[in-house]
Amino acid sequence: MKNAGKKMIKELIDRYNALAVCENEITAAAEMLVDCYKNGGKVLTLGNGGSAADALHIVGELMKCFVLDRRLDKDICEKLVEFGGEDGELLVNNLEAPLPAISLLNETSLETAYANDVAPELGFAQQVLGLGNSGDVLIAISTSGNSKNAILAAKVAKAKGVKVISMTGEGGGKLRAVSDITIAVPDTETYRIQEFHLPVYHTLCLILEEEFFGDLK
Repeated sequence: MKNAGKKMIKELIDRYNALAVCENEITAAAEMLVDCYKNGGKVLTLGNGGSAADALHIVGELMKCFVLDRRLDKDICEKLVEFGGEDGELLVNNLEAPLPAISLLNETSLETAYANDVAPELGFAQQVLGLGNSGDVLIAISTSGNSKNAILAAKVAKAKGVKVISMTGEGGGKLRAVSDITIAVPDTETYRIQEFHLPVYHTLCLILEEEFFGDLK
């Protein structure tokens, strides 16, 4: 991780002093995510309720420009011109370089089929089984740390060689035991935990963008 990323974590702690207890875990998570992308991996995200919204939010920040320009490299631009035909210029001028990320929240048909036909707590686990590869990272968000569907998905992730970063409230719950890194923010009230989660994952996304696109500034 670049020095700029370390500075961003320090700035996060300066703004949210209570998160000082999580500084080492946030730093480790940033380094794990940087390594994931450097090695050609992707990020999977999951959560329930408000945490589901956070899981979607993370993907939105990773898959397109967050605060920096994300110009496409020369090779893909040439191919977009070649195969894009009359739309080549539109594609080259408007597409942004992504950091590959998938939310496990949008597969409504699969989720409801699994809930109806098999077991409702296995919807995320089935998706991790199908989508997760060694070197990927799963970000599992659960304010209690005890969401059964998140825990089961994390167990499948471990079986597939997928690293697990959990974001929870104080203590980490049962999810801690099946996570490589647990960012357990210091609160027990759901909405306040979520208020801490947002600046944490924004900082992680900023670090990743700086790491891979900062030289384009």
